[in-house]
Amino acid sequence: MLTAPLALATTTLRASPASDANVRVPIPAGSRGEAASTPSAIVYCEGNFGALDGKTANGLVRHSEKYEILSVIDSEKAGLDTGVVLGDGPNDIPVCRDLADALRHAGGTPDYFIFGMAPSSGMLSPRERGLFLEAIGLGMNIVNGLHEFLNDDPEFAAASAANSVAILDVRRPRAKRDLRMFSGRIAEVTCPRIAVLGTDCAIGKRTTATILTGALNDRGIKAVMVGTGQTGLIQGARYGVSLDAIPSQFCAGEMEAAILEAFESENPDVIIIEGQGALSHPAFCTSAFILRGSRPDGVVLQHAPGRANRCDFEHMPMPTAASEINLIETFADTKVIGLTINHENMTDVQVSTSIQLFAGDLGIPITDALTRSPDRLVEMVFGAFPALEAKVTARVQ
Repeated sequence: MLTAPLALATTTLRASPASDANVRVPIPAGSRGEAASTPSAIVYCEGNFGALDGKTANGLVRHSEKYEILSVIDSEKAGLDTGVVLGDGPNDIPVCRDLADALRHAGGTPDYFIFGMAPSSGMLSPRERGLFLEAIGLGMNIVNGLHEFLNDDPEFAAASAANSVAILDVRRPRAKRDLRMFSGRIAEVTCPRIAVLGTDCAIGKRTTATILTGALNDRGIKAVMVGTGQTGLIQGARYGVSLDAIPSQFCAGEMEAAILEAFESENPDVIIIEGQGALSHPAFCTSAFILRGSRPDGVVLQHAPGRANRCDFEHMPMPTAASEINLIETFADTKVIGLTINHENMTDVQVSTSIQLFAGDLGIPITDALTRSPDRLVEMVFGAFPALEAKVTARVQ
């Protein structure tokens, strides 16, 4: 079997030039220790590292532009290498038993303590509150991606002030008076906009968007990724908003504004937009706001053929790729330009077979962003937007 659910990740192992099967695609880094000024961090993920609810920790050990990740706390996997747990191969970031163990490994007090889980409750448990207050008492800044804003909690506010540390509530939107409504200015964005959507939550949209952005930049196409969730923002996305924390009236406008900021600041050749949830999923509305606010010129759809039911909804079977494509193209004035596969619960032979079957059934390019060459993703984009490929040719000449 290939990697387990959510072991979407990166290693430096690559296939021989004769085949792109079993390629492990490096997610573009700006990660561990690239600059002396990069702040260090411990990530808390008790009981969930490598699982669905540990997606923030999973993502951070794979790719982090903002923090040097020293270790992950999860007593159930203590002593293991985080890369091995995720199916990536060793990365020298250990799983530690508790905070004391993580501090011993760090050889001092790291700069940040990051909450690395995304529980459905969006709230800290009493035990987690105590642990975070302990970290604050040690002088560690806090990165909090939950819906519960710790700066609004009198106990946390007092503790952070007493210890001169910062609490970063990543999901906190701007003040309501400053939230942006959709304006239609998205029409001023003249470069292609590509949204990476999916048939379920926690299916690898952010990972695929990150790999696609890096692959395009490697080919000489200036690509900028716009994040739409707390994990991407913690990893270091320069543009974006946590859409699920914004009042619905402003979601499309905040999405539009983030893309405009990326376009005006970077003058990119293409903008890649991270998806959230699934348009067909009744528990998540963010995909609708992404489609409305970004008005993408194309969509890459992420699908898990080996997943029987939607995450956390055992009674709800997965939609087909074809039905999701039809829904997206009916809901928005856009085209699905390709399908990417999440290979959880699949062998490599099954991945290859699925690629062939989907290509025949759907008539669009198909690939696995992690076990096949990133060139397949670039070709997917060039096929839909040939002017981008022409830019590469012109720059080479």
